[in-house]
Amino acid sequence: MNRGKRLFLACIVSAAVVLAAPIMGQVRGLLGSAFPSHFVAVVGVMIAAAVATAIVTALFRIKSRRGARYGALAAALAIGIGYSLASRSGFAEVDVVERFHFVEYGVITMLFYRAWREQGDVSAFVLPVLAAMLVGNLDEWLQWFVPVRVGEMHDVLLNLVAICCGLLVGTAVDPPSTFSRRPSPKSVASMCLAGAAALVVFAGFVSAVHLGYLVETGNGSGNLFHGDPSEKVPGTLFFRSHYTAERLDALARDRALRWRVNPPIVLRRYSQEDQYMDEGMWHIHRRNQQWADAHYLPAWYENLILERFFTPVLDTPSYASPDGARWPAEQRADAAIRARDGTPEVPYVSDAEPYPIFIWPKRQFWVLIAGVAVSALAWARRVSEVASR
Repeated sequence: MNRGKRLFLACIVSAAVVLAAPIMGQVRGLLGSAFPSHFVAVVGVMIAAAVATAIVTALFRIKSRRGARYGALAAALAIGIGYSLASRSGFAEVDVVERFHFVEYGVITMLFYRAWREQGDVSAFVLPVLAAMLVGNLDEWLQWFVPVRVGEMHDVLLNLVAICCGLLVGTAVDPPSTFSRRPSPKSVASMCLAGAAALVVFAGFVSAVHLGYLVETGNGSGNLFHGDPSEKVPGTLFFRSHYTAERLDALARDRALRWRVNPPIVLRRYSQEDQYMDEGMWHIHRRNQQWADAHYLPAWYENLILERFFTPVLDTPSYASPDGARWPAEQRADAAIRARDGTPEVPYVSDAEPYPIFIWPKRQFWVLIAGVAVSALAWARRVSEVASR
């Protein structure tokens, strides 16, 4: 199989992994239904079979340069096992799915490595890493836009470790026939182009998922949202969001109108995720968790945030909350009394977001990314021009 065909195969497999992201939850559900008591065992056997196949193939193929190739194989196993142990959540189903994902990206990296193995220089290793990282970031970014799935920085780190392991295994199985420490101008240009593409996709993922705003509400007088003096609480409330306060208000008005005639009762996996609704559900979950733990004042604060910015999420039945999530009048009155007896937190900073949201200016972030990407493209062009003289 020539390089073009190998690269085409790697791209097809990568596209299948990315496009399957919206339905992976359903696939896991089907497996869980088919093997209700053995889901972890079934997926574990699949993972073990893939790893065993790679090891046996490597052992069968290793005829020369045994020390380096056995070392690469042992390093891949040590890194993979070490990361799996260090990152385990304690929930068997979660951990086995994460390990399956790990093997996926190891295989993708091996396929890209086989396509570029004969580059004959460092690009044989750099290009597969950049290509697999680009695929992984596209995968995580897509998950941000589809219901139920969640892409975040933790998964990007998992992908990177898996990519390193896949590259080590690929090198052990089929090392380059020749290697030069000095990359050719064509290789340098290729690495610059691939690096720029991977950087822009990664930046798009970070901008969409991990950049946001610190929203402030309340005032120094302590009268938050309501005129009833019994509901006064001191200080200001802060929470992290992907939207500004003004944008949250606009989204609340929009959802109130739309959901009045078309509430989000049915979960459609191939549809665009409603991030506004998701953020409301973060605060509902945190409010309920604080209340269950008898942390009444934080629960009260979270409810105030919900009443101020996420009223449609509280009042509209949805696939996430079939009966709505607003506290009944009796519970709200009880919460107000309990909150007054708590020790005020001044100011209160909500920790409802399930993953980090960084308060970085998006414009400056993209100026920096654009500068680096354009510099890489300019360098690629310069190297190509020098080589063509």
